[in-house]
Amino acid sequence: MSPTAVSPPHDAEMRNSHRLPLATVYYREIPMRPLTSSAEPADLAERYAYPADPPPGGMWLRANMVAGLDGAAQRDERSGGLGNAADRRLFLLLRGLADAVVVGAGTVRAEGYGPVRPVPEWDGVRDGRPPVPPLVIVSRSLGLDFDGPVFTEAPVPTIVLTCADADPDRLRTARAHADVIIAGERALDFGVAFRALAARGHRRLLCEGGPAVLGQIAAAGLLDELCLTLSPMLLGGDALRILDGPSVPDPARWRLADALTDEDYLFLRYTRATR
Repeated sequence: MSPTAVSPPHDAEMRNSHRLPLATVYYREIPMRPLTSSAEPADLAERYAYPADPPPGGMWLRANMVAGLDGAAQRDERSGGLGNAADRRLFLLLRGLADAVVVGAGTVRAEGYGPVRPVPEWDGVRDGRPPVPPLVIVSRSLGLDFDGPVFTEAPVPTIVLTCADADPDRLRTARAHADVIIAGERALDFGVAFRALAARGHRRLLCEGGPAVLGQIAAAGLLDELCLTLSPMLLGGDALRILDGPSVPDPARWRLADALTDEDYLFLRYTRATR
């Protein structure tokens, strides 16, 4: 949270402050607050529930990412080594709350993705919906293993987002193994793609990256919420940040909606304050 600038106190204020040091008077007026701690664990399903009244269009897109203290979003080219047990449990909860899970093809390959599978902890979370959300893979080239478990073992059909310029042979193969949505000509139009998902009933979306996909979504102004796990690690090197794409032309203001802690990890949730 950025501190608000205040003017230094005048001499009269100093006299009224029982001659406290100038630094004490000045800095205590900056509205920064400590995180409060509670012995009671947070009700994560309640705190991370999707808004009851989504914005116009009826969709809400949240992203779930993890980064080190220096902003690195990968450790050994994967994000999995940055989290702890609480982060992994939150990862599963956010999947259970979502109608569909959006992820880039590069992340599917790098992280060894399989299909989304139900977990006992989802009891009550998915009432009235299919047992699992479908995985929605973003791929322009369609360089995917369509004989892999992410397609052949999925409890609900995997969805593939691509563009009209995709290779025709691969497109035919994709359609034989997945529900394919074409959005855009030479590049994927995420706005069109997400509206097509909403038309299928997938209005509460979760994006798990990777940084290239999330960078394009953010640049298009489509991100509503960011769940960011801040890992107590310094990695250096040339690791990617959580966004790896074009500059955001009109950076939105974001509001801190929640902050939780476990061990030395911070679990932050920001929502877009302007539209």
